[in-house]
Order: sequence, then C-alpha cells, then structure tokens
Amino acid sequence: MNAATSSIPLPFDHIEARAHLSRIDKRLASLIERVGTFQFKLDECDSVYESLLEAVMHQSIAGKAAQAIFQRVKALGTNGRCPTPKELLRVPNRKLRKCGLSNAKVAAVRDLAQKTIDGVVPTLDEAQTMKDQELVDRLISVRGIGAWTVEMFLIFRLGRPDVLPIHDYGVQKGYAITYRKRKIPQPKELLKFGERWRPYRTVASWYMWRAVQLAGPQARTITKAKGKATGVVAKKSAAKKRA
Repeated sequence: MNAATSSIPLPFDHIEARAHLSRIDKRLASLIERVGTFQFKLDECDSVYESLLEAVMHQSIAGKAAQAIFQRVKALGTNGRCPTPKELLRVPNRKLRKCGLSNAKVAAVRDLAQKTIDGVVPTLDEAQTMKDQELVDRLISVRGIGAWTVEMFLIFRLGRPDVLPIHDYGVQKGYAITYRKRKIPQPKELLKFGERWRPYRTVASWYMWRAVQLAGPQARTITKAKGKATGVVAKKSAAKKRA
C-alpha cells in the first residue's frame, strides 16, 4: 500500500523525506531510485498494550507461527477482541502455554498487562505526545521489551520519522550492501553514519531493508565481524513484513 493511501496517514511528508535523502546521500539516492515509492502502511492496533503484546509473540519466532500464536491469544478476549489487561491476568498460565507461549513470554505478557493497568504503559493518545527516547525509557521497563521492540513500535505504529534501529540486522545488512562494506557494521558505526539521514532516519532504514531484498542471495555473502556481536536479528522481520 502506498504511504499516501494508508488508512492511517503518515505524520510526515514521505515525498519530501525521499527528496531530502536523495539530495544529501548519493548512494542512498541510487537505492531510492531503484526501489521507487516509499510504500509504507502503519499498524492499526488499538493500543500500545496490544501493539506490544503482538510484538512479544513475534520475538524469536517466524512470522506465520507468531501470527498463529497471537490469534490464539486474541481469542481469549471477549467479542473477538484482544483480551484486555485485566482479562489477560485472569487467564491461567497453562492456557497461555497452550496458545504457544513459552514460560518467558507468559511472564512477559503478564508484566505488560500489569504495567498497563499501573499506567507505566501509556495510552495511545499519551504515546503520541511523548518523545521517542521518553517512550523507549518507559517501555523497556516492561519484562521482555527491549529497545528494538520499542523502535519498531515508534516506526510502524506511531510513524515517527527519525528512528534508526541500529541493532536491527536487516538495517545493518542493508547499510553494508548499499555502502559496499564487507562486514556488518557495529551499532555505533551505524549510529554515527546515520546522523546524515536526520530528520528522516526512519525512511532511510526502510530503504536499507529494501536493499537486502534487492540483493537476494548475494546478501548472504556479507557476514558479521568475527568476535563482535551486531545486535539482535529482527525478531519480527521488518524487511519482509513491510515489503
């Protein structure tokens, strides 16, 4: 779906974002020309709680399997809707395990539900008024929620224009492909380089994901630097999910 026709409009001008990035970065300009229009659809989850609940389902699990688990969890609610935090806390552990959740994820979703009730997890309206780092700091206090998960929420639910997920493996690999690097960059290297993409680092990241898709099997030739961690592999494959 084209960003301009998404049911939820983007809170920034994606055409101006592409033009800006093309002006300041020749290699990125070439990638943008090959990929074409910034096609981007925001998630339509009704709340921060529901969006993060779905994100937990996708951690370390392939997309289709994660969606199947999330649908089972949603079925625990009333009237075909996602269970409220209070409803989720009343569900026995064994029933959540039967849905496909590990013990760690059961603990995570219970903590998410409780912190939503306690007001630690903001409402969607509240989240809209909060700064990116403020949301990261608040939400990573929830068990099982890390910076990457919050960054995906900032990008794909709130449509924030200037988020650079430096630990996302797809963004790292797309950067290596686009700028002809032999190895996956360290997060701090990507963070430093990405300063040139402000204030549209979200859009640049989206094109990094597209670079991996364009490269196809060739992308496998780019590897991690030996002895150095490069962060998490995208738990909810953002590159494929947003194709």
